Amino acid sequence: MKVICSVYKSPKKSDMYLYVDKKEGLARVPETLLEMFGTPKEAMTLLVTPGKKLARVEAPKLLAALRDPGYYLQMPPPREEYMLDLYRAPTEAKY
Repeated sequence: MKVICSVYKSPKKSDMYLYVDKKEGLARVPETLLEMFGTPKEAMTLLVTPGKKLARVEAPKLLAALRDPGYYLQMPPPREEYMLDLYRAPTEAKY
């Protein structure tokens, strides 16, 4: 099975993407999800096959989601605890 997939980026949440079949567009995406997602910004179009290597989802799982329910929502990756320490670090030098 091959699907030409449109990938949309969320303007509300960094690293959140919505994958849909290009032929159907956003027609099968629930309205409540679109409200939470924000106005979709098209990021890319790609051909998905069962053997395709993708960064954060396995191609067969993506293809199954595109069949039913008709979309795949990619959530942002969890933040590593050590990265959060960068925001907790003092901003003023103390001597």
